[in-house]
Amino acid sequence: MDNNSKKIKKVNIRRDVVDRVKADMIPRKKYLKSSELFRLLGDYNRIRIIDALSREELYVNELVYLLEIGQSTVSHHLRQLRSADLIKFRKKDKKIFYSIENTELVELLRLNLILLDLK
Repeated sequence: MDNNSKKIKKVNIRRDVVDRVKADMIPRKKYLKSSELFRLLGDYNRIRIIDALSREELYVNELVYLLEIGQSTVSHHLRQLRSADLIKFRKKDKKIFYSIENTELVELLRLNLILLDLK
């Protein structure tokens, strides 16, 4: 038991309520994974890349032209999104085409835009 647990026991709490909420909460590892996802989405250009790829499969030069950012920057962001399994790629001749791997991610971003419009 750590020091925080000892402090909590001294506080007057509704144990039944706390136990019920705790039983419904997801495991800590999933909260960590969720925070990593939001950290990854905390970059403006990565959100733009995801938005573009949600509309059409594109290759790097098309993303560079579309987003008006450097090729190395686009490649860096694509590498991060790929390593998080958010996008996928396929090779055709000498080109590598990128597309969305996780369609739920697109829904999350669209829901975010709806929430922003409500303000």
